[in-house]
Amino acid sequence: MPIEPERLAKLTMELRRGVLILAALSALQQEHYGYSLRKQLASFGLEIDEGTLYPLLRRLENQGLLTSNWREEEGRRRRFYQISEDGQEALAKMNCEWNNLNKAMSILKENTL
Repeated sequence: MPIEPERLAKLTMELRRGVLILAALSALQQEHYGYSLRKQLASFGLEIDEGTLYPLLRRLENQGLLTSNWREEEGRRRRFYQISEDGQEALAKMNCEWNNLNKAMSILKENTL
């Protein structure tokens, strides 16, 4: 029996949520404003809509993983984000966990084929 599209969409969204945190922290090792971050992530195949990105950035900043500042660029006021020291530490640990999960999934896949 095939899985319903709505159920699969929810599972996929749940999986992507954690990956987007890791991707945002990785990308924000260089300073970005929201739209430039969104474009960079999309260039790597990680599409994210504004309704997901901006709450994510605010949440990560509230958790102390990002810093931000307002400044004018190209005639517009923009909020620029960058990873904080705590964010760097979290990113390193999350990358380690990501690598461990990838290894485990590869082994699992090889042993179930």
